Amino acid sequence: MTGATQDMPGAVETALRIAEGRSTALKELDACLERIDATEDDIGAWVALDRAGARDMAAALDARGTSGLLHGIPMAVKDIFAVKGMPWRCGSPIWKDRVATFDAGSVALARAAGAVLVGKTETTEFASYNPARTRNPHNPARTPGGSSSGSAAAVAAGMVPLAFGTQTSGSIIRPASYCGVVGFKPSFDLIEPGGVAPLARSLDTIGLFARSVADVALGVTALTGIDLAPEPATDRAEYPLDVSAAWDDAEPALRTAWAAFTDSLAPAGRQQNFPTELTAALRGAADLHGRIMDGESAEALAFEHATAPDLLSDKLRAHLEAGRALSGAERAADWAAMRRLRAMMDATLAPDAVWLTPAATGPAPAIESGTGSPAFNRIWTLLGLPCCTVPILRAEDGMPMGVQVVGAMGNDRGVLQMAHDLMARYGAAG
Repeated sequence: MTGATQDMPGAVETALRIAEGRSTALKELDACLERIDATEDDIGAWVALDRAGARDMAAALDARGTSGLLHGIPMAVKDIFAVKGMPWRCGSPIWKDRVATFDAGSVALARAAGAVLVGKTETTEFASYNPARTRNPHNPARTPGGSSSGSAAAVAAGMVPLAFGTQTSGSIIRPASYCGVVGFKPSFDLIEPGGVAPLARSLDTIGLFARSVADVALGVTALTGIDLAPEPATDRAEYPLDVSAAWDDAEPALRTAWAAFTDSLAPAGRQQNFPTELTAALRGAADLHGRIMDGESAEALAFEHATAPDLLSDKLRAHLEAGRALSGAERAADWAAMRRLRAMMDATLAPDAVWLTPAATGPAPAIESGTGSPAFNRIWTLLGLPCCTVPILRAEDGMPMGVQVVGAMGNDRGVLQMAHDLMARYGAAG
């Protein structure tokens, strides 16, 4: 592994070290900057580093004392978020010279909670499918996934303990799985989205990367005021399983690892099948997700498509044109279908429902192949459900793979608790 690490302190540990006087915000930042200097050339996780601004921020925090739950924790921000005074390029040459003049709401909340904003991380083009330059810390010949490529890689390499990401299809869960870290996509709209460049407004969800479930829970708690900290881990009586959403897309490495994993759960693991009417309704959900994403992306990027189409990748331009080709009637029907599915899930699932499914179709593929398949993510994103992946599986070649915990809408606490229990039972493969 060229850059992956588990030996750097996580967010909870960093905050505790500072609170107990064993460290300072400036010392923690400098350790992260040293790690970045040692690994960035191989990984390419960053769009821009604000060394001076981050050091000023850390020094100010040390001078005034504890300021919030994220006090002194170095944090990375995906480059579709506005961060005052930093580049805001969205992975596109169209915005290569843009500098944000304000903070996105979520960034302002993190800053107010005491986070030290280290810089902006690489994103795929407008958080879509065209790859960024970032490489997987476990193997530079592999993709880190997308679209939150730099954030996942930065956390996996120990550059920062906490990073912002977003998911419109599989852009938090998949790269977290590939990079061997924890990725959490909360319930739709749980974290304030203002100031984050949109791709598809009905799907875009802000989330976090870290190296433990407690760390992502701390971050979301700080941003929302909702206490999501997991209780001490327990060995559960059962772990409901569901792979029906995309099992046909599973690669051999995943099938082998998943079989061993489910065998290890017995008798706690059990197959969970959604009610027949819900299973039938979900059969076309992946295609529905794709159409909604195309249609809303065409609207969100209407300016860029109209003024600089030649600076868009062929892949993204094709998606935008497919979205523009949808009729108003088709768009309305798709939006209504999405609402019906979400209402059906709310009515059918118990409020505390939670289950396990793969986070990705296999380990990270070769970097030249793209950013990997979101097949195991699309449906849950369409439905707005909370998802957390934990890096507890390995392929035969040693590359990490995630187990994804999914829950009913609003059951973020239950999802994080089961994810925490799994990490305690199996440890991290990353």
